[in-house]
Amino acid sequence: MLCKSAEYCVILHGLGFKDCNMKKSLSIAILFVLLLSGCANEFNKVYKSDNYMYKYEYAKECYARGKYSRCALLLQELVTMMKGTDNAQECLYMLGMSEYMAKDYETAAEYFKKYATSYPHGTYTETARYYVGRSLYMSTPEPRLDQTPTIAAITAYQTFLDMYPDSELKPMAQKHLFELQDKLVQKELASAQLYFNLGTYFGNCNTNGESNYLSCIITAENALKDFPYSSLREDFAVLLMKSKFELAQNSVESKRLERYQDAEDECYGFINEYPDSKYKETAEKFIERCKQFTKE
Repeated sequence: MLCKSAEYCVILHGLGFKDCNMKKSLSIAILFVLLLSGCANEFNKVYKSDNYMYKYEYAKECYARGKYSRCALLLQELVTMMKGTDNAQECLYMLGMSEYMAKDYETAAEYFKKYATSYPHGTYTETARYYVGRSLYMSTPEPRLDQTPTIAAITAYQTFLDMYPDSELKPMAQKHLFELQDKLVQKELASAQLYFNLGTYFGNCNTNGESNYLSCIITAENALKDFPYSSLREDFAVLLMKSKFELAQNSVESKRLERYQDAEDECYGFINEYPDSKYKETAEKFIERCKQFTKE
């Protein structure tokens, strides 16, 4: 009769595992599957249990062990059951944190909002309001896409800063707020650049190709007004200068002189504000060409 270890080797040999390393690898794999199976069975047992406090303690254990999806699954059921109890606040806040740690940021934001609304003076209200902004911040799209979520995140952070001006979380909230504003600025810069690139394309122009350059000017001016301290301020100024010059060149005779004067003023303003800019020479060339018309 074969001993158990010998029987095991015969089985492995029959399956094609002929060396020790392969045997060891299979042993580890089998052990891993058994552990996963055991964990799954344990969770299913807890999930089906009618003992809500047992579920709640297990959910907290899952959170502590980094099993955030399992924690959230349990708490989604328990959050209603816990209403009116001493654990109600902790349960709802932990649910929001579980969703956040599981990277379901939109759902997390909703739970944090719910907590702040349900418990305006609660134990975790300040942190929950911060994490509304943080969750929305994490789910914002890249600048070229619709920035509605970015605006929502900015609003949430601004609300937090207004309500908790002395919070320890203020520096991080401000840092993220500036980053979110930069996304909006980048979006506006891309729009202004697109209008400029379209130039005299007539597809969306009224007459003489003016509307593309006018749209660029309006977009750039509004961005400079809304974000006066943006790091992209010079980029908008360059587009303004170029657009006003091109607008003058493509204008009808009755508007040409006025627009060359405006372009010339814009160029002088650009040089004054950015005397070391690499576009200074461009501005000077525009001024010389504008003077050909403004001196007449």
